[in-house]
Amino acid sequence: MKKQTVIEYNFFPSNLEKEIALLGKNKLLFALEQMLLIRNFENRAEGAYLQGKIGGFFHSYIGQEAVQTAAVFAMGKDQWWATSYRCHALALLLGATPIELMAELLGRINGNAKGRGGSMHFFTEQLLGGYGIVGGQIPISTGAAFSIKYKQKNALKESKQVSVCFFGEGAVAQGSFHESLNLASLWDLPCIYVIENNHWGMGTHVARALCLEPIAETKAPSFNMKGYTLDGMDFFNCYAGFSSAFEEVKKTSRPILIEVITERFKGHSISDPALYRSKDELKNNMQKDPIFLLMQVMQKANMITESEYQFLNQKQKQIAIDALKYANQSSWPDLVTLGQDVFAPSEENNT
Repeated sequence: MKKQTVIEYNFFPSNLEKEIALLGKNKLLFALEQMLLIRNFENRAEGAYLQGKIGGFFHSYIGQEAVQTAAVFAMGKDQWWATSYRCHALALLLGATPIELMAELLGRINGNAKGRGGSMHFFTEQLLGGYGIVGGQIPISTGAAFSIKYKQKNALKESKQVSVCFFGEGAVAQGSFHESLNLASLWDLPCIYVIENNHWGMGTHVARALCLEPIAETKAPSFNMKGYTLDGMDFFNCYAGFSSAFEEVKKTSRPILIEVITERFKGHSISDPALYRSKDELKNNMQKDPIFLLMQVMQKANMITESEYQFLNQKQKQIAIDALKYANQSSWPDLVTLGQDVFAPSEENNT
């Protein structure tokens, strides 16, 4: 069996001073605020799950906040987005409110999907969903990219849209990954495929699941597309890489494969004790906390003080607390409506 080895990653070249100047204080403060909202939302929701208020599965995004935050900041909300069952962060970033998402987690009628989707199936106008089937979102995103190109061709004008698909490294071995990327390359589809490599597909290390690493550098050439590797703990490197890929795909209408090296600070799901990695390993990983690293850079640039950071964190914490309170007080769906929207009504039932 293949041993776990240390992989040398060639991260996308970025210039910290340039990215700071490009984003500016206000945007960086908002990025930090968004990452803190994600962290506090996940912490509060995890507590509710452990109290038995949330059923089914629950996959936390804690530790990976810089990735999707940077992607949305770089590309804007007006793309077609799809992701895996670890979908809370992206829904928040794309405009879903904490109260509607918390209500959905608790299965309430005023939840994001009327209490029927739960933790793994959030949606917004631009978020095509979180998907519980590993790799299930990859063909969906490829279809969205085809739709963008089809409309662009009919309108005879340049499209400013792309399709963006997030999935874990564990999905790379799925057939849907290979078929989708092959088709996207053949048809020149404007799709950005993003592998969020947190090293652990459930409890299996990536080295025991994939025969070649780095993933993007080795897989992309076989699909005749470009591949980039980003540092998922560094907001600025992610922002630079996503910005460049976004402009390239809009210009060429060619797909791109991106691998983002990140860390999840929790188990695969809340019920996972993560015994496959040592406490020391987790402690070392948490030294690279993306929120702390972003705050450090902003402090050095005189954009935020420690007291301002604490105020911002407390503000987001209160938002999460209020969202959970709202969800707890919300109504359950009526059992009479349980079958609605599940099957298309027949003509017989319509009469």
